[in-house]
Amino acid sequence: MHKAKYVLPVLFGLAAILGIAGWWLYRAAQPIEIAVYFHPFVGPEPLVLNEARYPNPGGEGRFKVRDFRFLLSNIRLTGGTGVYTEPDSYHLVRFDGAEPAFVIVLHDVPRRDYQRIEFGIGVDVAANKSLAQRGDLDPNGRMAWTWEVGYRFVLFEGTLVSGNASVPLVYHVGFDENYKLVSTELQDEPVESRSARLDFRVDILHLFLGSATVDMAALPDVKFDRTDAALLARNFAAMITPMRAGAP
Repeated sequence: MHKAKYVLPVLFGLAAILGIAGWWLYRAAQPIEIAVYFHPFVGPEPLVLNEARYPNPGGEGRFKVRDFRFLLSNIRLTGGTGVYTEPDSYHLVRFDGAEPAFVIVLHDVPRRDYQRIEFGIGVDVAANKSLAQRGDLDPNGRMAWTWEVGYRFVLFEGTLVSGNASVPLVYHVGFDENYKLVSTELQDEPVESRSARLDFRVDILHLFLGSATVDMAALPDVKFDRTDAALLARNFAAMITPMRAGAP
């Protein structure tokens, strides 16, 4: 009887420990969902469409944005405990309506301590030269070139207003060499909750400011010239940066 008096509490304690360990193992095995938010800015200001409120970075006048979109591909999360690569990872990020942000949701992500996120602005060479429809890639869509197989990686359309003059702005960039890889550390808490969120600032001004400053009046159109496209691509490599949720 005395032995039973001490054995039962020990058994109950072991059962509790095993139950907790089992719960943690179950939790660790459950995939998570990550929402990646892209917030559009022009310099320090949130993007407002169809208003000539942004100074021409390299000259006179102010510009307005009518449509801005880009292809983002090959999302990859890395950390000391493993790597997650999104399958068919091709997304059309677009800012042409009233939504304050664009969201990409990653499903069935293994629960690990990720420290970095990687992705490409544009489309990798293999997918760019293929007619296969993967993710948001559509060879008949607006981001596809009409003069060769491949895609516009970045599309910006708007107007430069200077005095009484208005100049259409059309920047379509998308040669294979314009593909840019972005790798950045995750700044917030570890991505391990059942529903996590990552926030990024997309600064459209970085199309025109960076390794070179673009005067929109002197260069209002970029489509087929590889030198001009390379100039914008070197700039837009820095247009996506991490931000904390809810930060201005």
